[in-house]
Parts: sequence; C-alpha cells; structure tokens
Amino acid sequence: MREIKPLSEARSSTVILFKNPKVIVALGLLLFDAVLTAVIIAYVPYTKIDWDAYMSQVTGFLEGEKDYSKLEGDTGPLVYPAGFLYVYSAIQYVTGGQVFAAQILFGVLYIVNLAIILFIYVKADVLPWWALVLLSLSKRVHSIFVLRLFNDCFAMTLLHAAMALLLYQRWHLGLILFSGAVSVKMNVLLYAPPLLLLMLKSMDVCGVISALAGAALLQILLGLPFLLSHPAAYISRAFNLGRVFIHFWSVNFKFIPEPIFVSKQLAISLLIVHLVLLAVFAHYRWCKFEGGLLRLLRSRVLSFSGTKSSSMKIKAEHIVTTMFVGNFIGIVCARSLHYQFYSWYFFSVPHLLWTTRFPTLVRLMLFTGAELCWNIYPSTVVSSALLLFLHLVILWGLWSAAPEYPYRDEKLSTQEKDK
Repeated sequence: MREIKPLSEARSSTVILFKNPKVIVALGLLLFDAVLTAVIIAYVPYTKIDWDAYMSQVTGFLEGEKDYSKLEGDTGPLVYPAGFLYVYSAIQYVTGGQVFAAQILFGVLYIVNLAIILFIYVKADVLPWWALVLLSLSKRVHSIFVLRLFNDCFAMTLLHAAMALLLYQRWHLGLILFSGAVSVKMNVLLYAPPLLLLMLKSMDVCGVISALAGAALLQILLGLPFLLSHPAAYISRAFNLGRVFIHFWSVNFKFIPEPIFVSKQLAISLLIVHLVLLAVFAHYRWCKFEGGLLRLLRSRVLSFSGTKSSSMKIKAEHIVTTMFVGNFIGIVCARSLHYQFYSWYFFSVPHLLWTTRFPTLVRLMLFTGAELCWNIYPSTVVSSALLLFLHLVILWGLWSAAPEYPYRDEKLSTQEKDK
C-alpha cells in the first residue's frame, strides 16, 4: 500500500521548497517577465513575417484541402507536419485571426514556457540562483514569441514540457509530448539522439520500443487525413530534410560564399561532422560511467535476449545536460540558422555555460556575445563568424568539462562493475 505522508510533513516540504532561493527567484522572474512581456505587446510594433502565411495555410486546411502540395501562403508552401495545422487552427479559432489577440496568447505561452524552463533549471540545480535572470534577458527571444508569432514557440514549449516529464522518468508520456513537438516543427528531432540514449539507460529494449511506438502512433494519427488522401505530398512536404535555405537569412554561415553555402558538399560535410560529434560525446562523455556507448548498447541487446541487465533512474542534471548538449551539437552543425531558430537553444545556453569549467566572467561574455550576434540584422560576415566561434568555444568547454555521474544510485550495479 502506498504510504501517505502526514499533512504536517507535506506542509513542511512545501515550506522547505519556498525557502529555496532559486524558487523565490524563479517566481519573481515570472512576475517580472509577465509585466515586461505585456509592455512589449502594448508598445512595440508587431512585425509581419509568417502570420499571414500561417493563416492562409490553416484556412485552406479548414476548407477541406488535404493535399499538402496545395496548401500555401505568401511565404511559400506549407513545410510543417500536421500538428502545426491543428495548433494554428485552434489559434485562429480563439483569436479570430487577429494579430493583437494572438500576441496576447503567445505572451501567455511565453510565460508558460519560461515557467517550465525555470522548473527544469531548479530541478537540475546547476546554475547559481542569480544566473536564472539570464533566461529573461533575450530581446530576440521576446520578439520571436510576441512580435513574430512563430510556430517554433509552440514546438519548443512542448519539447520543454516533455523534458520536465523525463525528469520524473515518465518516458512514455514524455515521448508522446516530444512527438507532439515534432509534429509542429521538425527541428525538435535534434533532441532525438540524446533522448534515445537516455531511454536506453533508463529502460530495457522492450520499454524503449513501446515508448517509440507510442510516439510514432501519434504522428500517424495526426497525419492520417493527409496520409489517406495524398500520402506522397504529405511526407515529402512535411518531412523534407533536404531543404536549401536562402543565404541572406543565415545568421551563422553568412561568411561563407553563397555558391558554397547552397552546395550539397557543405550539407553532407556538416551532417558527417554532426554524426561524428554525437558519437564521440555519447561514447566518451554521456556513457563514460557505463564503459562507453558500445558497452551500453551491448548490455541492452543482452537484456533483450533474456540476459538480466540493470535499468536505473537517471539524475535530473544528467538528463538536462545530455538533452541540451545533444541539441547544441545540432545547432553548431546546422547549415543555416534563421533568426527564429534562436528559440531552439537560447533557454539551454545558461545551463550549457555553467556545465563548462569556464570562469563566470567568461560565461557571461559568451552569453552576451551570442545575444549580440542574434540581434544584428541583417547578419554580416563578422557577426556570423563570431557566432560560430562562440558556439565552438562553448562546445569545447562542454567537451573538456568533467562528466557528471548519471545515476541516482551512489554506485553502478554489480553487473555494470563486473563488465
């Protein structure tokens, strides 16, 4: 029978929680940012970029169009999975398609996302309390949420909610939310390799397969109306991994000549670097205490074939660090980062910086430098080269930092030690 804590003990736990300075700072930060966001909505002019295109695409869908090749807006064809259409159909219904009402909705979304992020940071317990303030200091991210109304905002909020569930080892439900985030925008897949690795650490192969099956089922159900009518158009448009972005909008590789920027050789080279970095980090850092990536995979294969293998609960710090670093590797290797893409990793930057061994002053300089690069419009040869340099410095800091012990247990299981 489950033990029920006495009321006095529950109250005592609540009191202890609110005595935590990070919780107090987090609550104060939410209040401050709510006021700041309201002021931005009220006094800073809205910037028209993708909203009208979103509404045109949604209108076509609501009028019965199921052929993805015919769903277009003034910025081009629809290139997002079906979850995007459902989310923005709901937004259109709630706001009537009016920009100001949508801005208020996105302002609420921004605060919800910030609350989830602050929860993750308090649980991971890597930053000093004062550094939490950095999470509210991005001019560009505020703009992405409440002045541009990009779908990246919903995708990342769902992703962060999935991460919050993972901190409680709720892998199946977390994968459902993760899949929902992917259905809004595919950049969330950058988190997939580290997420799969964490699942292999925490569950046996059968558990991993069932969690992945749940995520895949959600994708099928969301895309079913399009898969039944025009499957080729849906899959080729919604899950197009070979898109070539316009050189002018690149924030990170503007210093590369355009012919090289759009070439397949650059795309393939960056993909190879991306995969190599993931493999190296997985083997030498994320799986260091399991004896390396290959040994972890071997143990899971043995568990699937009937040989007993340990599955252990993972510490919050390890989950957050692995997820954030895995995504950041994808950011470093991305051929083109557009301005709204900053939301893909900004909220992870303070955690990444405090995971390194850099002095606090250097961390603040790196944070400020990246923010400045993202606020230069249009990007220049100098700003894009500087941003790439800052990314590489952070990546080096992450590589050279001491890896944290991943499990809640004080020692590895007897089986792991005997290998």
